[in-house]
Amino acid sequence: MISLNKVTKVFHPPRNIFKLRKPPEAVTAVDNISFECIPGRIFGLIGPNGAGKTTTLRMIATMLKPSSGSISIGNIDVEKSPLSIRKKLGFLSCNTGLYDRLTGEEMVKYYADLYGMDPEEYNSRKNELFSLLGIHSFADRKIAKLSTGMKQKINIARTVIHNPEVVVFDEPTSGLDIITSKNIIELISRCKTDGKTIIFSTHRFGELKLLCDDIAIIHEGRLYYNGKYDDFESNMQADSIEEEFIRLTVDIR
Repeated sequence: MISLNKVTKVFHPPRNIFKLRKPPEAVTAVDNISFECIPGRIFGLIGPNGAGKTTTLRMIATMLKPSSGSISIGNIDVEKSPLSIRKKLGFLSCNTGLYDRLTGEEMVKYYADLYGMDPEEYNSRKNELFSLLGIHSFADRKIAKLSTGMKQKINIARTVIHNPEVVVFDEPTSGLDIITSKNIIELISRCKTDGKTIIFSTHRFGELKLLCDDIAIIHEGRLYYNGKYDDFESNMQADSIEEEFIRLTVDIR
């Protein structure tokens, strides 16, 4: 389980900027948010670009430290034991780079080796993922020669190759075609069936109804809704999810 308790993240400008007459102000990217992600359920973190979604996910993945508040995964404090967290977590970011000179399979094997996977376990897991995502046909091609969708499939395979207990997806279908998006959505659903703890961010409202058991709406770093998706849909006062989002984050502020 992922648990966030009153988490805030403030970015301060570099010290040398203070030589300016009017130095830039600190930016509060995440402002006092709390929620829980339960194993075997899909938790969607939704909001527009710049809402604080990626910052939140990077704190969960130990890439950033909270300015205040606490985050725990399976009762392990993320800030106190980051290495223990990383062993059980898979993190996919839309900004994660791949090595152009490696093939897709070499890229995935590189991450498997980092996690110390047994060769037999690796081959079994690799074949399962490559079949699910349709990677076999281009697994031996250099990453530099792959399309955006192919690269994203490799990216996802290296994220979950070690079969992590917790999976964090940062806008996994952004910019992808319908077929590739379908493969990725199928993988996320498979993670749920396997009882994993899953959190993913999106600004595609259509993915909520398709995937999410629980959702949190974040805007300008603040949390505007946190609960079951069915309850959210049942209690909407607007005619669509998009309009309800606007009502919650803009109209009633």
